[in-house]
Amino acid sequence: MAEVVLVTGGSGYIAGWCIAELLRGGYEVRTTVRDEGKKQAVVDAVSTVVDPAGRLGFAVADLTADDGWDAAVKGVDRVLHVASPLGGADPRDPDALIAPARDGALRVLRAATRAGVGRVVMTSAANAASPSSYATEGVTDETLWTDPDDPTLIPYRRSKTLAERAAWDFMDSHPGRTELTTVLPGAVFGPILTTATLGSVGIVGRMISGAMSGIPRIGLEIVDVRDLVDVHLRAMTSPDAAGQRFLATGEFTWMTEMARILRDGLGADGRRVSTRQVPDFAVRLAARFRDPSLREITPALGRRNRHSTDKARRVLGWRPRPAGETVLDCARSLIEHGAVQHV
Repeated sequence: MAEVVLVTGGSGYIAGWCIAELLRGGYEVRTTVRDEGKKQAVVDAVSTVVDPAGRLGFAVADLTADDGWDAAVKGVDRVLHVASPLGGADPRDPDALIAPARDGALRVLRAATRAGVGRVVMTSAANAASPSSYATEGVTDETLWTDPDDPTLIPYRRSKTLAERAAWDFMDSHPGRTELTTVLPGAVFGPILTTATLGSVGIVGRMISGAMSGIPRIGLEIVDVRDLVDVHLRAMTSPDAAGQRFLATGEFTWMTEMARILRDGLGADGRRVSTRQVPDFAVRLAARFRDPSLREITPALGRRNRHSTDKARRVLGWRPRPAGETVLDCARSLIEHGAVQHV
């Protein structure tokens, strides 16, 4: 009999690919949605790459409430907790981000340990294993924990750190059959299954459409969504992954490099991509006087810190693809799905 894997937040970008690859791998999959009305959208998205008939089921459960989680994990062998309840939160309010992320993870773990689930793989973020200072250069690994008390941290980084820390603390105090593994991705790009949940790939869409007329001096550790799912599945099944953190970042790539990759690789479809880099001072001035939303990115200007994926490569045999391939596949997928307006 095939193992049953629960994937949280089935309508999400990463979750959709997790569901698809699990089905391709012969697993039976159950996924959570916040309401019944989201089921068909998940089926439609997954159906673009694999037939889910008879092997995909649903449970209604919300990370912000206790109801439904025991039913969601009943009869489940493993859990991929990839969902995050941050979509509607005000990113400027620390509590609006921290409480849902932390409490949602604990709801999943409580239900999983009660049900005796074999392993939970939780998606954290590389931002939870980063030096507090964005100015720090060098390479860090999973042994580093971001300091959540650093007053310079943006709320998102603090929320991801505290949520993962709470998960490990919970497991330390709940010995039993259930094992925890965490995966800490970088900036996730790659092909889409649906235009309904674009996530971070919207950045590429803005570049292609010409909406981003200037590029800030920001570097991203780009990981392909397909490679991120691959490392989740490896972490789910490898005996050596139990109780471990795994960074899953990709090549460090400046956004201006991304722009050049798109402009050079897309032909006529890349004609609107701007490669003009905006000076740091201009971004800071705009954040202060014209666009407060830019305040979230100003600490990252010029940051060169990178993360080592040696552990995932050594323990799990993980091999991510080049960033340029991911960026172009992402762009072509957006164009194919009609997610970019060309004039």
